[in-house]
Amino acid sequence: MSTHDSKQTQRTVKLGSTGPEVFPLGLGCMGMSGMYGATDDAESIRTIQTAIDRGVTLIDTGDFYGMGHNEMLVGKAIAGRREKVQLSVKFGALRGPDGSWGGMDTRPAAVKNFVAYSLKRLGVDVIDIYRPARLDPNVPIEDTIGAIAELVKAGYVRHIGLSEVGVETIRRAHRVHPIVDLQIEYSLATRGPEAEIFPALAELGISATLYGVFSRGLLTGSKPKGQGDYRAYLPRFTGSNREKNEDVVGELQRFARERNMSPGQLAVSWVLARQPTLVPVVGAKTVAQLEDSLGALPRTLSKEDLAALDSIVNISGERYGAEQMKHLDSERHSHA
Repeated sequence: MSTHDSKQTQRTVKLGSTGPEVFPLGLGCMGMSGMYGATDDAESIRTIQTAIDRGVTLIDTGDFYGMGHNEMLVGKAIAGRREKVQLSVKFGALRGPDGSWGGMDTRPAAVKNFVAYSLKRLGVDVIDIYRPARLDPNVPIEDTIGAIAELVKAGYVRHIGLSEVGVETIRRAHRVHPIVDLQIEYSLATRGPEAEIFPALAELGISATLYGVFSRGLLTGSKPKGQGDYRAYLPRFTGSNREKNEDVVGELQRFARERNMSPGQLAVSWVLARQPTLVPVVGAKTVAQLEDSLGALPRTLSKEDLAALDSIVNISGERYGAEQMKHLDSERHSHA
């Protein structure tokens, strides 16, 4: 690594007014546990360790990714490197042994149960940022955050985050205990949070970790591969949306080529340019994908570039199917 590169990696971003300093790009590990088709544990571990060696500090996982597989994988990868990383863990989603989904459970007793298992699988004694993966419609957010706040007091959790919730829920949670960041989908293709959510976060001194930066590979031209790839069911990858979106992706690829960037670097650079105080989380499954994303950090897009991209990118289709969209608290608009 050249000295130029190592200087580049020194910049950090603070997560909210009370959270840790993190490297400006996080690594999301969901794809390493089979959500997008076949994976290779050895390559996944290499990818996490390379990320740490390159300065990445925020590693994001969920206890339900591969029913615990992902946490055990992350645990192996960070053994001996624990002090170099901040672990962000989502919990609360219920799974069946056949991989089926069973809704959410964020009751206080469940929170304590989930964290006990996560600590064990990760091989750590404290989780840096702990967050419910979605809003549980049966449990007031105050109860869930109160339970995590007790874990903070007891030393099992350092900071509290949220995921995919709307403005009212964010405010209610933040009144119980400081929230350091909201995890939410944001990309060239998904700009919903700009309207109400980002302004509310800025007002409250809360950061955001932004996933889906490549819109599940849509923006980089990746296509669903076989049965195990759940993108085959997502509206943007199917039917007439798919054809329209392929045209947009072609334009994006041309735009990236003209600037000597890969489509992935363009997607990351766009997020960094639009939201310089927030942290994109890239779902790299291989060292090559990780290196590609890191290559976005020294590159900056001009105001003209951003304006040009606004005119090119008009993605068809919602980010999830209608049933899932209905249950997303972050998609409910406040009437404040």
